[in-house]
Amino acid sequence: MSIGEIVSMYERDEITIDPDFQRLFRWEISQKSKLIESILLGIPLPSIFVFETAEGEWELIDGLQRISTIFEFMGILRDESGKLRTPSILDGTKYLPSLHNVVWEKSPEIAGDGIDESDQIALDKAAQLAIRRGRLGVEILKRPSDNQTKFDLFQRLNAGGTQANAQELRNCIMVMSNRHFFDAVRSASETRDFLEVMNVSKEQIRKQRNMEFAVRFLVHVNMPYDGKLDVEEYIDDGIVKLANKIPSIRAFNQITQTYKLLKDAAGKNALRKFTGSSHTGKVGLVGLEAIAVGVGKNLKRINNLPSPADFVRSRIEEFWSQPDLSKFTSLGLRGTTRIQRTVDFGKNWFAP
Repeated sequence: MSIGEIVSMYERDEITIDPDFQRLFRWEISQKSKLIESILLGIPLPSIFVFETAEGEWELIDGLQRISTIFEFMGILRDESGKLRTPSILDGTKYLPSLHNVVWEKSPEIAGDGIDESDQIALDKAAQLAIRRGRLGVEILKRPSDNQTKFDLFQRLNAGGTQANAQELRNCIMVMSNRHFFDAVRSASETRDFLEVMNVSKEQIRKQRNMEFAVRFLVHVNMPYDGKLDVEEYIDDGIVKLANKIPSIRAFNQITQTYKLLKDAAGKNALRKFTGSSHTGKVGLVGLEAIAVGVGKNLKRINNLPSPADFVRSRIEEFWSQPDLSKFTSLGLRGTTRIQRTVDFGKNWFAP
């Protein structure tokens, strides 16, 4: 299929890029320029993969960086709100140094290190046609029903260029599995109580760290772990199963109600180490797995107590002085072993 045909499909909304996938588009200008160079030199590009919906439309699943680069250069790429993104300006490449300051069309909106319209070089008609006539293989996939296939396919997004992190990929799989579930988890991970208790910074939010914590919490609370899978595989597999198993509102409530109780009990110190007189250090996975998950697993019974916050506060403070703590924090301890210990201990420790 020609690039021009794919462009036309995008403009007619017949091929879509989910906004949560588009967040992964972050190629550097040098990477974008090399792609355009390859097209102009006639170098074959890898095929893109799309899912075909029941309505016959396509959802881009692999090829995000390439397609987004082409669309952005041509000035047709839309952002998450549907607004056109500022077109890109190229840099010179090894074989085509003349691409320096080249744009699809001159525009005062194009940003690029102080390069104004008079310094922009519009791509000539012949080169524009060469790009439109460039070929891209398209592999059309029926949306798979099994979760592992979905995840294996989407891992392709992590190939080439700037890598997406594990949670960004996980987010996309959640969207594919159950959009409402994903939205519920994301909303819960952005609440004030959650962000304060987990001590998540703006930079960590940008890297989806808050979503990672929320996902880990849900999986540990709801999915037993036998140690057979690698920890990341367990989290990946667990969250997709939950997306198709529990109601979105239940996931939202498990997170928000647990973290509200933690906030009421100890505020920003709920998951930080208690030394006997004060809380110190950063929030770590031991606090998440033992304390937050322990409270989450016992939430209903704790809330039936006369003073839930007082109970949780006292158990948090006593937790850090327990002899068993060394079993969770010793150097060289494998994550697979730690999780089996922290989650079980927390479940029992916070049982009323």
